[in-house]
Amino acid sequence: MQNPKSIMITGGSSGIGAALARRYAGEGRLLAITGRDRERLEQVAEDCRAAGAEVVSKVVDVCDRALLDSWMAEIDRERPLDLVIANAGVSAGTGLFGENAEQTRHILSINVDGVVSTVLTAIALMRARGRGQVAIMSSLAAFRGFPGAPAYCASKAAVRVWGEALRGMVAPQGLTVSVICPGYVKSAMTAVNDFPMPLLMEAEKAAAIIERGLAAGKARIVFPRRLFAVVWLLSLLPPAWTDPLLSRLPEKPASS
Repeated sequence: MQNPKSIMITGGSSGIGAALARRYAGEGRLLAITGRDRERLEQVAEDCRAAGAEVVSKVVDVCDRALLDSWMAEIDRERPLDLVIANAGVSAGTGLFGENAEQTRHILSINVDGVVSTVLTAIALMRARGRGQVAIMSSLAAFRGFPGAPAYCASKAAVRVWGEALRGMVAPQGLTVSVICPGYVKSAMTAVNDFPMPLLMEAEKAAAIIERGLAAGKARIVFPRRLFAVVWLLSLLPPAWTDPLLSRLPEKPASS
């Protein structure tokens, strides 16, 4: 969507979410941002206000459907939402002990249930007026499961495929759905990684790529292209060939 005036971003207190909020901040725009860290969220809000935007910020658990629904509806009544970016997400490490049940459920609840709740509420609000854009934050990890992050890969694959299917369903109603699949981006999530991250990108550069893609209404925003090519090839090759290779990849620290 070209020049959205009312934008909501979940997970807006750090990483790509914060960079997107700052990227979209400007005169005549309303930014509604959520995040888990109140202090960091308020800092992002202050930065965006300084850039001229009207900002509403709130600590909202995206898994709290009732609170999320009511807050989004409240924002939409004041300024009908043009663009909703379902960005909130978490990861966790497997370390030496594998991914435990608590980690798995926590990741899936936020990365899948939280995204689904955000998107369904946005669509319900936008459908009534026949316009609007929804963006779903997936990952390059959505194209091939990696042993070091099973639940994270699964969660990103789920929302990628769901978003791609949803796009065709809501298009006749005047709505647009874009799926975003970034590679490694500097953030609190990647800061704990003690292994090489190919083509690691600054969050501000990622936000610029995403903004351009959303303005063009792209169905899938994938970057960096060279890393995507590698992941795509891994997804096409037989698991008997790729499993031994992937099993040697370093794991995210369990404490993360």
